[in-house]
Amino acid sequence: MYLIKKIFILISICIFSTITFAKEKVSLIIKNGNILTMNKSKDILENGVIIIKDNKIIDVGNPSILNKYTSEKIIDAKNSIVMPGMINTHNHIPMIAFRGLGEEGIKNRLFAYFFPLEGEKLSRDLIYKATVHGTIDMAMSGVTTYADMYYHMDEMAKATKAVGLRAVLGETIIKYPVVDAKEPYGGFEYALNFIKEYKNDPLIIPAFGPHAPYTVSKDKLLEISKYSKENNIPVLIHVGEFDDEDKRLNLTDKSVIEYLKEINFLNKNVLIAHGIHLNEKDLNIIKENNVGISYNPMANAKGATGIAPAYEMLKKHIKVGLGTDGPMSSNQVDLFRTLSYASTMQRLKYNDRTIMTPETIIEMATIGGAKALNLDHKIGSIEKGKLADIIIVETTSPNMVPNYDPYATLVFQANGSNVDTTIVNGKIIVENKKLITYSMEQNNKDMNEIQKDIKEFAKELAKKAKELN
Repeated sequence: MYLIKKIFILISICIFSTITFAKEKVSLIIKNGNILTMNKSKDILENGVIIIKDNKIIDVGNPSILNKYTSEKIIDAKNSIVMPGMINTHNHIPMIAFRGLGEEGIKNRLFAYFFPLEGEKLSRDLIYKATVHGTIDMAMSGVTTYADMYYHMDEMAKATKAVGLRAVLGETIIKYPVVDAKEPYGGFEYALNFIKEYKNDPLIIPAFGPHAPYTVSKDKLLEISKYSKENNIPVLIHVGEFDDEDKRLNLTDKSVIEYLKEINFLNKNVLIAHGIHLNEKDLNIIKENNVGISYNPMANAKGATGIAPAYEMLKKHIKVGLGTDGPMSSNQVDLFRTLSYASTMQRLKYNDRTIMTPETIIEMATIGGAKALNLDHKIGSIEKGKLADIIIVETTSPNMVPNYDPYATLVFQANGSNVDTTIVNGKIIVENKKLITYSMEQNNKDMNEIQKDIKEFAKELAKKAKELN
């Protein structure tokens, strides 16, 4: 009897030990990285570890936490910067099909070239294929989430999901007939259907995209705003991009921002793209109404539209993220060149080289963009409980050496080709600098066909547009 009891105790101890010391099985482990968490304390973890289970980060810390977890997939991020995926807060991705066109010095490029080109060549098929190409470009250069305003958003959503990125997609609403709405403001009904279709999607956040206050009537803005508030839908809109927007609205005693406040349009759901021509009163209104802003320094410099007061925005604690604008405006969809522009253009504007430090810029590109889009509870930093949107940037290429300060290295040295790994929603999209979710061969074939179709028409259109200068 004693022997049986002793055996039972030993078996119990063994079972208890197995249960106690069993490692939790997880989806992915990242180790040995220099982790920029972008949390509230801006903690940097050297030789850090990130634990991912399904689509979420469940642990972050030093190598000791490896004792608690096991995974079939382990990424060794030695000699690399590990950071939250970057967030491009303003774009028109399908314009990538037209990237590099109309660069001959056309004066009114938007109306004399952009719009006629779109009117002739846009289609569902082009929008899908161009979105695939644009999201591949972003994925391979460290953007994990982007916000967009364009047409046929259901096609853009399908293409984005095919590559594996996260997106806030705003169906364009404008007073003109466009490719997906032959009646003025037809984009509103299109948007309602799109919102219903994608309201619970894990990667796509449907939104309204009223083009601008001067191209959308007061009544339509109010209709959009009412639905947005009732259903918590994001609203993406161009404001303050041009210096004559008040004149376009026939405003004589107030600014465009004051007008939007007056009609009760401004709230936390609204993201303003550009915000170049804003005064201090405008900024105070934006802050009071918890509106987000997308700062697009590279596109604004290229288009000679001005330099947004981003430094003043940040001093007022306005939610500011970074954007590239469309690929015909900046010719880029990744954020690396925009990072340096974001710093240097502000230093030039304010004649102060001490402002807009690299840490501030990386904050804007990650958690800042998440805040501007009201997604900071889900993405933008590497913390327990957040979605696993993470990039790994190698630091061994010549342009990355030396690497004294990871923030400075990213802002002033790095480029998209330094991104080794991109993870979205816990899924590896790019690994060892190779896209693994979509056929590059198919993408290249599709884009070559698009280029062949557009080339001659674009050349003739450029000649006509130049004659109007």
